[in-house]
Amino acid sequence: MTAENPEEEIREQLVAVFGQAEYPVVDPMELIPVLPDGAATTFEAPGVSLGAMELGMGYAEYQDYPYDDVEALVADLMTGLRDDGVFE
Repeated sequence: MTAENPEEEIREQLVAVFGQAEYPVVDPMELIPVLPDGAATTFEAPGVSLGAMELGMGYAEYQDYPYDDVEALVADLMTGLRDDGVFE
């Protein structure tokens, strides 16, 4: 990845991975098959490491299924991460 900052790098990784899902996605369990290491998948950038399960469970309140496209899903996840101060 050649992102200029950790927030953008994480966003790019989320789009790349979750963009492989078949949309609409009506349940978070539908995303597990696209994770490269299944539930053990991590998204990493300088100073940031997020497990797929952490995203799914820890930021569930930000997710509003069904999702018609990857951009909407990633936007909600990124809102949760920013609200939680992950990139500060």
